[in-house]
Amino acid sequence: MRHFALAALIVTPLLAAAVAQAQTPPASPTATADIKAKGGAAAGSATLTDGPKGVLLKIEVKGLPHGWHGLHFHDKGDCSDAAFKSAGAHVHGGVTLVHGLMNPEGNESGDLPNLYVDHDGLGVAEVFAPYVALKSNTARTALLDQDGSAIVIHANPDDHMTQPIGGAGDRIACGVIRTAQ
Repeated sequence: MRHFALAALIVTPLLAAAVAQAQTPPASPTATADIKAKGGAAAGSATLTDGPKGVLLKIEVKGLPHGWHGLHFHDKGDCSDAAFKSAGAHVHGGVTLVHGLMNPEGNESGDLPNLYVDHDGLGVAEVFAPYVALKSNTARTALLDQDGSAIVIHANPDDHMTQPIGGAGDRIACGVIRTAQ
C-alpha cells in the first residue's frame, strides 16, 4: 500500500501536467512593432496576435501629444522618411477604397478606432481588427505580405467618415510590423 501511495504521488502531477499541456491550444502567430516618433525617438510598441476572425492589437505609446489620434494600418512596412509617407496609404484589402469605420459605404481593412493619449503623453489600447490577418492564409488582408505593413498614429482624431483619412492629419508616429522573434 505504501508503494502505491508513493507511486500515486509521483504519477499524479506528471499526468496532470500532460493533460494540461494537451488541452493548451497552440500559440497564435504574433508580430510586433517598435513605434518611433518624428526624429526617430522611441515612442512605444505594439503586439499583434492573429486570431480566428481578426488580429488583436495591443499598443502602448509615450511622449505623444495629449488627445485623440487617428490610428491605422498602412500599406507598406516602411517608416524610413521623416513624415512617414513611405508607409503608403491605409491597408485597403479590396476594390472599395472607402475610408471610415462609421461610413455606410464600408471601410478599409486598415481602419482602426482612435487612440487616446493622456496628459502625461501615455496611451494604451487593445483593439480588435476583424478585416486583417497577419499572414495570407485567410480571405482577410494580410499585414505581413510581401511589402509588409505599418502602424501609423496621426496628429488628429479620425472622424471615421471623411475621405481619404478621416481628417486625421499628419503622421506623428510609425512602427513597422514584423514577425515576432
